[in-house]
Amino acid sequence: MKFIHTADWHLGKLVHGLYMTEDQRYILNQFIELVKEEQPDAVVIAGDLYDRSIPPTEAVNLLDEVLYTINVELKTPVLAISGNHDSAERLSFGSSWYQQNRFYLNGKVEKSFKPVHIKGVNFYLVPYCEPVIVRQLMEDDKIMNHHHAMQAIIKKIEEQLNHEEPNILVGHSFVLGGKTTDSERVLSVGGTGCVGAELFSSFTYTALGHLHSPDALSHDTVKYAGSLMKYSFSEANQKKSVSIIEIQENGCMTEKFHTFTPKKDMRELEGYLEELLDPGYYKKQKIDDYLKITLLDEGAILDPINKLRQVYPNVLHLERKIENIDQKKKTSFTVNKEQRKTELDLFSSFYEEMTTSSFSAEKRQLMGKLIDECLKEETTK
Repeated sequence: MKFIHTADWHLGKLVHGLYMTEDQRYILNQFIELVKEEQPDAVVIAGDLYDRSIPPTEAVNLLDEVLYTINVELKTPVLAISGNHDSAERLSFGSSWYQQNRFYLNGKVEKSFKPVHIKGVNFYLVPYCEPVIVRQLMEDDKIMNHHHAMQAIIKKIEEQLNHEEPNILVGHSFVLGGKTTDSERVLSVGGTGCVGAELFSSFTYTALGHLHSPDALSHDTVKYAGSLMKYSFSEANQKKSVSIIEIQENGCMTEKFHTFTPKKDMRELEGYLEELLDPGYYKKQKIDDYLKITLLDEGAILDPINKLRQVYPNVLHLERKIENIDQKKKTSFTVNKEQRKTELDLFSSFYEEMTTSSFSAEKRQLMGKLIDECLKEETTK
């Protein structure tokens, strides 16, 4: 049995005010070509097909086109669940007759306990749901967090688990120890949104969604596919991919990754404005990528964003490194009220906080004289 594990498509995603739909279409066309090439026995989508519960029309149409191509035209079974960004009710619409064409989409936790059988492998589709839903379903008041909820779900699955066959769990969770990025929505406050990887020990493979990096968790059998593409600059250095999993008759499993080429990459650039606008520099760049630019210039700059966009049309975020340093210094700047400071010491601290420049001995001597003159003038009045 061979299947492709993917997740976190986030169709309809807005990044810095721009819809990513056409960029997502570009990647999904490559995904379709991969399905044609690999001819898997199934495609597994581990949640967050959409980026919001009520997605824009363009996102709905794109998902419809892609799933129709994979499932109907390529005759490939699709197994999918809802994630924390999806509307479980909207995704579950039509699920009873979807299955007639081997399209299994589950958005309801009460339908997680009966497996989908494909080529001797049992797939358990466990959608994202809040602990309170599981607590009510199981009639167990001890279920107070996501770990307890997943533990209860798996315990019920294990009551009829066939250990003579490979078993795959498809879920959408934040496993303890996973590495997060800025584009992931927090599941809950504190650690109550985490589940332990040990819960999935009964399964041959656990195909997860939610965390956006395929390297988010280091585990032999519990894996994240990562997001379809980069959705924040905290993901700029990640290599996005899907996982191609093969399970042999003896239960042995192999894994390989396939990466896609984005229409526009998401990158970070740092430098002086003059350097970034130099043809000798930018002609070596892919200038239409989505960019976060950090300027190193210290002085005042007139309208830098528009100057940069003349060369780099998709600058999404611009910041000054000097401002970052200022902010760090402001955060760490405290005046010890219990310790008496001279006027010169207070001015020195103020100067360094506001300018990020050192208060040299020459400046200190000059300001000291000025302060002394002011104090003498005040005492003579």
